[in-house]
Amino acid sequence: MKHSVKDGKTSKALDRRLFLRGAAGLGLAALSVPVVSTGALAQAIGLNDVLSSGRRGNWSDTFDARGTGGAKAIATNQPIMSPQTLNYISAAINQYNTIVANGGWPTVPGNERLRLGMKSQVVPILRQRLMISGDLPEGIGASNSYDTYVDAAVKRFQARHGLPADGVMGDVTYKALNVSADVRLGQLNTNLQRLGTLANVDQTRFVMVNIPAAQIEAVENGRVEQRHTAVVGKIDRQTPILTSKIHEVILNPYWTAPKSIIRKDIIPLMRKDPQYLTKNKIRLYNGQGQEVPPETVDWNTEDAVKLMFRQDPGKINAMASTKINFHNAHAVYMHDTPQKGTFNNLMRFDSSGCIRVQNIRDLDVWLLKNTAGWDRQTIEDTIKSGQNNPIQITDPVPLYFVYISAWSTGDGIPQFRDDIYKMDGASELAIGTAI
Repeated sequence: MKHSVKDGKTSKALDRRLFLRGAAGLGLAALSVPVVSTGALAQAIGLNDVLSSGRRGNWSDTFDARGTGGAKAIATNQPIMSPQTLNYISAAINQYNTIVANGGWPTVPGNERLRLGMKSQVVPILRQRLMISGDLPEGIGASNSYDTYVDAAVKRFQARHGLPADGVMGDVTYKALNVSADVRLGQLNTNLQRLGTLANVDQTRFVMVNIPAAQIEAVENGRVEQRHTAVVGKIDRQTPILTSKIHEVILNPYWTAPKSIIRKDIIPLMRKDPQYLTKNKIRLYNGQGQEVPPETVDWNTEDAVKLMFRQDPGKINAMASTKINFHNAHAVYMHDTPQKGTFNNLMRFDSSGCIRVQNIRDLDVWLLKNTAGWDRQTIEDTIKSGQNNPIQITDPVPLYFVYISAWSTGDGIPQFRDDIYKMDGASELAIGTAI
């Protein structure tokens, strides 16, 4: 069986031997990327910055841009969709080929919740694991003390894997640490192939939604101008891979419920609470555009699916302040949400396929910067008015929904994310499905 990509979806049939094949099989030697010493890489992470940073265990909107601990050392304005990222992935593949050839790294046993100041017989194994991957400088010693060096290295590891960089060894950190080196090598190879068709995007401005990272990049002149935390589709309601152009921003949008949500969510809710639609300011309309009272509908059938469900603009609207439109065959869009707390979740795969955007008003301003009459203050005043206002963008912005679960933002900084939709060919990479 071959690893193939068709209509933006990666075939789940993936020959494991191909998956685990090293860089040589891909002809990467032609790129002339030197093998990177893991010890030298670890020395370059900026330990002073790491050790002087505060401890924090919560997601934040700018986690990948600012972060704490080791996250500072991996911060970058380099877009994922760029030739530089391709070169760095190739260097990471060389690095991981060497690690695999040398026997990989050890499994960190147990699930003891280790943190700064503790002592454990597990710590020397953890030190060895982190040294091999370049997160801990070599020669730090084999002490069983979870000291500041180990704390900084764990934070760096967590940041590279999209985890809150709190330095605490929790369940998810153990699972990420114990994915084998050869599986990570296969993940890098798989994503190098995916990114190869995207890296040379010839656009001055574009927006990229990276589904497994649940993150958005707004890129201009080869530089990430904004990063936004996102919520993407559930495993059973996946966000599609697509290419389009953002042509419209709607402030104070109406929300029209898709039939799938009417059937799966709203009808069961109405059976439990007949006032659900009224409480949420959702109106029903028939095919002639006439409003239909909810009490006249038989909610024990699916007759309601024939009606249009439209929610009035406002703070409780499912899209809150903003809807961002782009043409696509999947009826998906990007939007604000009244449920801001979902952006604090570690696993942000909770939508019905559309993309929820944190701090979306910043993205509104960036998208409308070349559309006359729509500066920040005007946007804020319009939202405050509560009036529905569709705005056509003067220069539609290219948009890419991509599935990149492994990449690199610099020498020795390979990044990995949960393969939530199981597209990478190894069950160990779908960590979130086992949590």
